[in-house]
Amino acid sequence: MDKETQVYFKDLLLKRLDELYSEAEKTVGRMTDNVENLPDPTDRATLESDRNLMLNIRDRERKLIPKIREALQRIEAGNFGQCEQCGDDIGTERMNARPVTTLCIECKRKQEANERAGGA
Repeated sequence: MDKETQVYFKDLLLKRLDELYSEAEKTVGRMTDNVENLPDPTDRATLESDRNLMLNIRDRERKLIPKIREALQRIEAGNFGQCEQCGDDIGTERMNARPVTTLCIECKRKQEANERAGGA
């Protein structure tokens, strides 16, 4: 992968990391500021459901942060965009879709097929 493309992905990953941290701060702020005492059980249930959904989303995003950091380390090491299994280029289209990926599409397909075979 050429330097210009690496810079593009580095900027993309850093921007996404900033967004994740910002959203996490907003969520914590909303949850600590909103001490709502809703008398209607349906309203309370809706609020609880919304909070649980938000926490699930943030938990998924929390798991994404280390993957972004690892991708940034791969950029610095010079092996970003290379499949960790076969060593081939992952491809810009796949990297655009999932910049934290470590497997090319063929190796990912094989991995998923093995997981389905083992899980079935």
